[in-house]
Amino acid sequence: MRRLKVAEDALPQAEEQAVLAARQIKADARARVEQARTELHQAMAAEYRAGARQVDLVRRTGYSRERVRQILRAAGIEAE
Repeated sequence: MRRLKVAEDALPQAEEQAVLAARQIKADARARVEQARTELHQAMAAEYRAGARQVDLVRRTGYSRERVRQILRAAGIEAE
C-alpha cells in the first residue's frame, strides 16, 4: 500500500516534467523549421540573382507566385 501512495504522490511532478520536456521539444522543432525556412529563402534569392526566373522558383518550391515575390522582395529583389 505504501508503494502505491508514493507512486501516486510522485505522479503530478512526473506529469509536469513530461509537459516541460514536450514544450522544449516543440520549441526546438520550431527553431529548426524557422532556420530551414530562412535557408530556403536565402537560396531562392541566390538562385534568382544567378538567373533563375520567378516561375522556376515557383515550380521548384511549390510556393505560389505571390509568395515567391514576397520572399524575393524581403531579400531586396524587385521580381518580375
